Amino acid sequence: MSVMGFSLGTAITYCTVLIVFASTGHVAGCYKAIVSFGDSVTDTGNLIHNSKLLSNGFVKSSVPPYGETFFRYPTGRYSDGRLIIDFIAQSMGLPFVQPYFGGGSNGDRSFVEGVNFAVAGATAMDISFFMERGIINSATNVSLGNELDWFKQMLSSFCQTPSRCKEYLQSSVVLMGEIGGNDYNYAFLQGHPKEEVLSFVPKVITVIASTINELIKYGVQTLIVPGNLPIGCSASYLSYFMTSNASEYDPRTGCINWLNDFAENHNELLQEELDRLRELHPHATIIYADYYNAAMRLYRSPSNYGFNNTLEACCGGGGPYNSNAHVYCGSQLSTVCDSPSSYINWDGSHLTEAAYRWIADGLLKGPFTSPQINGACILSRPKPKILDS
Repeated sequence: MSVMGFSLGTAITYCTVLIVFASTGHVAGCYKAIVSFGDSVTDTGNLIHNSKLLSNGFVKSSVPPYGETFFRYPTGRYSDGRLIIDFIAQSMGLPFVQPYFGGGSNGDRSFVEGVNFAVAGATAMDISFFMERGIINSATNVSLGNELDWFKQMLSSFCQTPSRCKEYLQSSVVLMGEIGGNDYNYAFLQGHPKEEVLSFVPKVITVIASTINELIKYGVQTLIVPGNLPIGCSASYLSYFMTSNASEYDPRTGCINWLNDFAENHNELLQEELDRLRELHPHATIIYADYYNAAMRLYRSPSNYGFNNTLEACCGGGGPYNSNAHVYCGSQLSTVCDSPSSYINWDGSHLTEAAYRWIADGLLKGPFTSPQINGACILSRPKPKILDS
């Protein structure tokens, strides 16, 4: 049975969200903290602050021009400025979410208003899964399981008693990723065939679902679970899979069709699993965040959002898409554009602050979440400005 396009379970969950939102007395809405997991799309400084997480001893986002647009210095974020999580925090009246490693200013590791366990390069699957298949993670050995372990360790020292932990988690929103993209990235960009990588998808979804189950057992009531971004529009993929076969590209966007189909397959399976989890946990609010379509509108109608370069990386090592696996952004041989706000792609694999801001706006104000994030939880703010290049 469906109600307004949702399954009955989803519709009930949506009504529950509205009731909870209406009954809360929180200023700016509903949440007192954000707890986050994921990879470089969400990492606000974990990899840069803990050398033990590194595979090769160097963090690409530790050097300029990373961070140049907003922070004016590298913070460990893989962009020129803020990420989706930063815009979500600002919209909910919360400070930027502290990385678990590194703490706040002056070493303050108080996570009262949020904590971020995301690590750039992290995968959903454990490192052993990739080692068995000859796939190398050159960034880190961290998996979602490691991040969940840190979460449990944090709770034991932070809130001390089960009742206080539960109270903290019930008043928090959990951002579950994006996670899983690297499980596919490492395989694809090391030459593994599509058929093999497709077999990873159900396993990745199972790990994400297992983590959500675990978090709900600990008392989490509200989760935002993002899908994957359109990898067929990524400069790194466009460079690696470049072909003279025009049929492999979307004539409107220039993105690679089969890679975007792959991302959509992941997202469809993830949404099916989230429907199952909603049935299993009717009192939890599980919100799907459609990163894919929130981003695709930028590629399909770039001028509507102030972009004049959709596929070429702002910062990179040359070539048709300014993306070179051997010349990374920030290295001596790389170049950086004069106007990052007119570019969607930042460094070949990640997006600019301007793109992340539009994606966040689509999530926070609709229609790219299901069920939608209620407006009572979001501070009133103007739409992102379209800057002249």
